[in-house]
Amino acid sequence: MVVKRRTAFIVALSAAAVVALILWKPTVLIYGLQAAGLYAAVAIPMGLVLGIVHIVNLAHGEFMMVASYAAYFGCRALGMDPLLAIVPTAIVTAVFGWIMFQLTIRRALKAPELNQLILTFGLAIAFTQSINLIFTSQTYKMPLDYVSASMDIGDLTFGTWSFVFVAVAIIFAYGLQLFLTKTTTGKAALAVGQNPRGAAIVGIDVYRTYGLVFALALALVGAMGALFLTKSAIFPSVGSPFTMKSFCLIAMAGIGNIPGILGASVLLGVAENFLRAFRPTRDWAEIVFFVLIIVVILARSLKGRKS
Repeated sequence: MVVKRRTAFIVALSAAAVVALILWKPTVLIYGLQAAGLYAAVAIPMGLVLGIVHIVNLAHGEFMMVASYAAYFGCRALGMDPLLAIVPTAIVTAVFGWIMFQLTIRRALKAPELNQLILTFGLAIAFTQSINLIFTSQTYKMPLDYVSASMDIGDLTFGTWSFVFVAVAIIFAYGLQLFLTKTTTGKAALAVGQNPRGAAIVGIDVYRTYGLVFALALALVGAMGALFLTKSAIFPSVGSPFTMKSFCLIAMAGIGNIPGILGASVLLGVAENFLRAFRPTRDWAEIVFFVLIIVVILARSLKGRKS
């Protein structure tokens, strides 16, 4: 009964907040949802790896950055639109991710968690510095006419292209849910994530499953790298903030709760754009995710003490 009342209160409070934003500052809600779609689409693959392989990939955003560079130069060389590069980039990134897993991450799975963090942090630095050495710190951007599409509702004008990230995030979240619950490979991955030793006893190749899950996650990251290119400029350190925000969203949603990342992303996206709507708080928008993660951790600690 208490849980139902709490859920009803949260739903009512959220609905009231949405109505207030629509009436007061609708652009906060619109651009907040667009940002939420981007954050969720990037965070969901990290959540998959953490939930199944049980490793925090601190090179997550850098993998997306490398995929964006590959998509950019591939598109420039072939005269191709980034949208057509989504599938090829996803495949190449998946293969690259599988190789990196076999060469590095697999060897650290039984190591202490600190060693795993140091390893993936080292990969992140290596990727960033390698791209910086090869392409310098120059910013690259593809001029695309369709990304400037907009919509008018009364006196309100806003861009619409970034809603594609919302659609992709929903597809990622519920596509992975179907994969994990309806396919043999997905069920094997869930079994490995829940009990690796038990899964091995019944004949599931644990490390092969880890590699497949990591490659699948990197395929999604690669797809996002190409799609990210349509909207944003790329440079060597563009991926780092997405690693931190992805980790924040997973902590808020809970490990293994992939659909929950969608709700956490909406909270983060709307909070950031709410702060940007006012000049005195504009500079605080980039660190609001730190505040959210601290609040969530403290709330869960207090809840654990009470129980």
